Amino acid sequence: MYHPAYWVVFSATTALLFIPCTIDDRVTRVAWLNRSTILYAGNDKWSIDPRVIILVNTPTQYSIMIQNVDVYDEGPYTCSVQTDNHPKTSRVHLIVQVPPQIMNISSDITVNEGSSVTLLCLAIGRPEPTVTWRHLSVKEGQGFVSEDEYLEISDIKRDQSGEYECSALNDVAAPDVRKVKITVNYPPYISKAKNTGVSVGQKGILSCEASAVPMAEFQWFKEDTRLATGLDGVRIENKGRMSTLTFFNVSEKDYGNYTCVATNKLGNTNASITLYGPGAVIDGVNSASRALACLWLSGTLLAHFFIKF
Repeated sequence: MYHPAYWVVFSATTALLFIPCTIDDRVTRVAWLNRSTILYAGNDKWSIDPRVIILVNTPTQYSIMIQNVDVYDEGPYTCSVQTDNHPKTSRVHLIVQVPPQIMNISSDITVNEGSSVTLLCLAIGRPEPTVTWRHLSVKEGQGFVSEDEYLEISDIKRDQSGEYECSALNDVAAPDVRKVKITVNYPPYISKAKNTGVSVGQKGILSCEASAVPMAEFQWFKEDTRLATGLDGVRIENKGRMSTLTFFNVSEKDYGNYTCVATNKLGNTNASITLYGPGAVIDGVNSASRALACLWLSGTLLAHFFIKF
């Protein structure tokens, strides 16, 4: 008639636990106990816990309800029944599961390239949650980093910057997820700088692109002279990673080598860029010869196309 039962509930402010106990008309006395503490004897409440109440007390059922269940409610509950012949008991063992919750996580951090970084993510829950770190700023499927509360990165590189996601999971509820951003500072490097050819009287633009964190500041030089907007008919414009040097009306004196310098607090770098006119020799090759070679190559490919078909 009386058998143990096992209940699994969530710990939450709205959690209600209903524990039934089936009885019959032979019962003379009934009581509910938690471990060795009497909760109720008949309709008389012995427990001082306001969350525990008698829900049903009829000739066939004697049931209690616990409101706002938490981990301290876990343990055995006994329905004790006295009949004319002998006492009987029905035991319920309450197992309380708690959804994962991240209690402490590192703040966003900015470091220099080459530094060592340690991120912390502490989570609670029952069963104990599994904590996983994942790098979000990489391709899908390649972002797994570690399965541990601590994420340690030694000699951090610039491509390891971005958002890192900490996920705490124990299958009781949806995982608790938080994010930390790592910003990696590194000195500038010029990724794009191209020589430009333009005729006298035309508009010419030299461009220089540099990657850096923090963002690089740009300067332009011709030989040892620093250039500035409005001087000698030029304009310097800096937008993000790109800097441009614009000549609105190119003259013979504008031709030559220019130096783009990119600087931030970690260092600087530079690149030489040439503004040249028609017929100039750049890197040992005459521009007119280059044009003639391209024309010859185009003709050769066209002839090959007609022969093939």
